[in-house]
Amino acid sequence: MDHFSTDRLTAERLNGSHLADLVALHLDAEVSRYLGGIRSAEVTKAYLATNIAHWERHGFGLWVLRTKDGAFAGRAGIRHILVDGMDEIEIAYTFRRDLWGQGLASEIATALTEMGLSELKLPSLIGLVLVGHGASRRVLEKSDYALEKSTTHHGEAVVIYRIRR
Repeated sequence: MDHFSTDRLTAERLNGSHLADLVALHLDAEVSRYLGGIRSAEVTKAYLATNIAHWERHGFGLWVLRTKDGAFAGRAGIRHILVDGMDEIEIAYTFRRDLWGQGLASEIATALTEMGLSELKLPSLIGLVLVGHGASRRVLEKSDYALEKSTTHHGEAVVIYRIRR
């Protein structure tokens, strides 16, 4: 599924033309504090290549999100992630800071969950969140994910939420 839309967002499959928007997103210190820190343009370029390869390997991955007027809003997707030595499939979402607090994360989390469980027929999905990121935790809870455990991921204290088909 290369494109989809929600009430307020359109999503297009991640590709090389999205690099500048992703670099700007990843250089925002406030946004990136929930992503493990600021990412340089070079790190973001590698991130982009990794996520394009994920699409090729699995048939799903990250999308770039745009508002209905076409402005870059953020990124979101469904992807494999290694957590505590286990291959998990997570939903992920990150928005420009000026779009926070408008319910867009809940909107995209609902869409990704439906896509992952119903269309892709995945047995379960996780949300991996830094312990202190209350807003993202509330998004997952509103989307019917249940808190499963606390752990560390890349040296950070995180919680794992899960939903099953």
